[in-house]
Amino acid sequence: MLNDQFLAALARDGTAFLDSCLAAPADAVIAACPEWNPADLLWHLGGVQSFWGGVVEQRATSWDQVPSLERLADAELADWYRTGLARLLGLLSSIDPATEVWTWSDQHDVAFIIRRMAHETAMHRWDADVAAGRPTAIEAELASDGIDEFLELMLARSSFLDASLEATSVGGSVHLHCTDVAGEWTVRPTPGGLVTTREHAKGDCALRGPADVLLRALWRRATTLEVEVIGDAAVAARFLAYARLD
Repeated sequence: MLNDQFLAALARDGTAFLDSCLAAPADAVIAACPEWNPADLLWHLGGVQSFWGGVVEQRATSWDQVPSLERLADAELADWYRTGLARLLGLLSSIDPATEVWTWSDQHDVAFIIRRMAHETAMHRWDADVAAGRPTAIEAELASDGIDEFLELMLARSSFLDASLEATSVGGSVHLHCTDVAGEWTVRPTPGGLVTTREHAKGDCALRGPADVLLRALWRRATTLEVEVIGDAAVAARFLAYARLD
């Protein structure tokens, strides 16, 4: 996907996210984050967007150059979030995506932030939609790219993994195959970590389904009952449990 497509998705899903947070019952439990209610989810995503907006605005070279925020009252969150989303979109739309800034990945540029914010917002829109009783699938092409991001970036981030597990504990290779849009990957465990290639190949197990469902399975918002599992189901279960998402 192109940066303009990510920005369009961020604008669309960011607006829909707020609508669903406001439509959900105030005491609704966010299923993927059961310690949160809609106001907590709104504060979380708004804070994430504010942080990355600060990185871009300051051309930060370190994460701690962006001041931390103090929690606002619930009644103030909607206007604060709306203003923050507009600020973030303005910043990301007006800067060269190749501009160097701090990120937690090996990709130190604004393009990383544009992509990450589109995916973070899409996933939390889904959370908010569920809380509001109107779950909406993540757009298929965006979801396919989200799978790619998860496999290439998240599974390479040590803080995102369970330090008590070796990659080889997955016990076999995994092939992921989107059935509605382009997207195939094969993940192989090695002593040095999980290695992902973008290819059609036979794995010890395969996970097949719409891109939205596969992405949500990786982020533990869908179960193996919602995807087609071919081959060794135990390998599939260990693979999906390998990342630490708490």
